[in-house]
Parts: sequence; C-alpha cells; structure tokens
Amino acid sequence: MPRPAESGVDQATGREWTAEPERSNKLALGFMGWVAMSLGRSAARLLLYPICLYFLAFSRRARSASRQYLSKVLGRAAGVGDSFRHYHTFASVILDRAYLLNDQLERFDVELHGAGIIDELAASGPGCVLLGSHMGSFEILRAAGKARGLSISMVMYEENARKMREALEAINPNLHMGIIALGRVDSILKVEAALARGEVVGMLADRTIRGGAAVRCRFLGEEAAFPTGPIRVAAMLKRPVALMFGLYRGGNRYEIRVERFADFTRASGEDRDRLIERLMQSYAERLEHYCRLAPYNWFNFYDFWR
Repeated sequence: MPRPAESGVDQATGREWTAEPERSNKLALGFMGWVAMSLGRSAARLLLYPICLYFLAFSRRARSASRQYLSKVLGRAAGVGDSFRHYHTFASVILDRAYLLNDQLERFDVELHGAGIIDELAASGPGCVLLGSHMGSFEILRAAGKARGLSISMVMYEENARKMREALEAINPNLHMGIIALGRVDSILKVEAALARGEVVGMLADRTIRGGAAVRCRFLGEEAAFPTGPIRVAAMLKRPVALMFGLYRGGNRYEIRVERFADFTRASGEDRDRLIERLMQSYAERLEHYCRLAPYNWFNFYDFWR
C-alpha cells in the first residue's frame, strides 16, 4: 500500500510533500495489484489490517497529523482507533483502485448525485473543469464518468504525475489515462487542448507547493493555505467549474457528489483576485462539509494548518 502522504511543508525539516520519500515503490504497487486481481477483493482486504497496523506503528508524523485532523473534524480527542480507521479507509480506497483501473466498476455499489450537472456542463461547450480534493476516490469518479461516455484527464503537480503514471503502469500496463503535469512550459496548452476535445479536466485544490500562489481560508476552525492555481487555470481558459467528491462508504459502497461551483464563461465585474479568494473560501467550506459528512475520507496526513 502506498503510505499515507506526509504532505505539506514540514516546519522542522523544511521538506514538503513533493519531496517526501516513498516507502512503497512500483514493485510494491504491482504486488498489491496482483494480490487484488489474483486472490479477489475479500482476501485482499484481509491483508489491509496488518498493513495498516504497520503504518500506524511506524509513521509517527502521519499518525500525529491524522489525530490532529480527526480531533478537529470529530469535535473530540481522536484516539488510536480513530487513526486506524482513517488508515484503513485510505488503504481500502487504494486497494479498490486496482479494480477500478482494470474496468471492474461492476464490483461496486455506486450512488451518484449530480450526474446531470456534468452532462450539462460537458454539453455546454468545450469541456469543463472538475475541482476535487484528496478525499475519497478520484478513480471511482473517473470510472463512473467513463461508463457515461466521458473522457476525464487529471492535472497534477509534476512529481505526483510521475508517481501516478508509475502506479497506473504497475496496476494496468495497458491503461491509457490522461495525466497532465503542471509546471511545464506547455502545461496550460495541454489543458486547453484537452478541454477543446470536450474532455473533463480534474484538478485537486487542497495541497500547496512551496512558492505556489495560495490564499488562507477558514477551514475546520483555523486558517489554512489553499492553492489558487486550479481556479486561475479555469478562469484563464473561461470554463465552467464543478466540485467533485467520491466518498468511500465502507464495504463495496461509494457515493459520488457533484455540485455546480463557478462559471467563467460569463463575464464578471468582480476583481479577479477578489473573486478567486472568495471562491477558494467557498471551496474550503464545501470541503469542510464533506469532511464532516465522511471524516475518515480525507487523506492529507500532515499538519495541514501549518
């Protein structure tokens, strides 16, 4: 199992999530994929318990961050059992990735809310932007979208893009999933081309990188930094934006939530920076809503508020 991402900038070491070493690697991902496909989901899920116990015991900083976040969202002091459930939810989503990336959506009971929103936005012009977070499963959304005839490309920071390609190759070498790396000279051109082809472009907006533009928003009782890049890209390309959340509900159940968020195809008299700041606060509020709705689904295992 890829370890919980100890992300963000560490105040003691100055490291950020893009520089964190991985305990897992392509071989480990390939092994998990083999276990999942060879032994079946029930047997593979049994392995999650010792794996989670291992990481709970030895990932000190991630465990501390898990308890910090859970205490905020649960409104009480989080215990070891809460952190174990947090880890197990993360591990379950990672395991299910193997099935979803091998086009086995039929294994899962998926409750979809707001499907018409994506269909409507996709039909309104050249593509739309889906704004998500490190919450639940993006793969369940991609798989459900594919079943509806939608092509979804994912935009992510370059190092994450590399790791995602390695994960995809390890799980399904024949899978061709659109991944656009940010930070390159032609990144925006590739996003624009994907939208022009009528694709849905997904971006996650709950992790910052050192030097990246960000605003501080109220989130779970304290201010935290949120990146403005995804919203700026949508504004620059004048595309509508929807929010997406693929929540894991236990067993084989997932719940997909899609909401309208912003429409940059229409001119706005509001100052661009002020508009983006207001939208990012709205994003933080919707993220908080879903964190409270499904608290063990948020997978940022670091001190998010620092």
